[in-house]
Amino acid sequence: MTADTNASFSLGFETELMQEIQKEGNFRDFKAGETIVQAGHLIRSIPILIHGLIRVYRIDEQGEELFMYYLGEGETCAMTLNCCLGQKRSEIEAEAEKDSRILFIPIERMEEWSRKYDSWRSYVLESYHHRMMELIHTIDNIAFKKLDERLLEYLKQEASLNDSGEIRKTHKEIARALNSSRVVISRLLKSLENEGLLKLERNRIYYQAV
Repeated sequence: MTADTNASFSLGFETELMQEIQKEGNFRDFKAGETIVQAGHLIRSIPILIHGLIRVYRIDEQGEELFMYYLGEGETCAMTLNCCLGQKRSEIEAEAEKDSRILFIPIERMEEWSRKYDSWRSYVLESYHHRMMELIHTIDNIAFKKLDERLLEYLKQEASLNDSGEIRKTHKEIARALNSSRVVISRLLKSLENEGLLKLERNRIYYQAV
């Protein structure tokens, strides 16, 4: 494991666990837009994001997409952990939002390391808690917030991923993430531009709100 990789693991893991991760882990690189996990596939490895950004979402029977959460550096996916434990097929899909490097850990090590290492057990439990809070937040947004409020929150979150405030999303992609229509989203975006909160360009949005 390189020094650069070690720097990404500021997770409080024991030296012995880091050595096992180095021995057992398998690194894979994904380009932005590349699918990492597909619904219905068996999950045989636990992913830990080393560099980049991963978008996790669900797709319903009509092909509509519902955004769930992002995975940042050093994080893992609680939904994937759950599938690993139950040896179930994936109920989510995951896509690289940016060029990403992921460390995959064999599922056989998950329970073994939970018994051997306090830091791994804490990491898994905290991952479950963090993802659950994000899912509750997503449900609250859908249930209690108006679409224009959800759109503003989505834009703010997307803009925070880029120092320039640039959002490289089409209106159709935003509509899909918010479970709305392109026409409605385009109208709301135009209204926000008129208010001076953002600037619209072809397939790009510059979020300007403070």
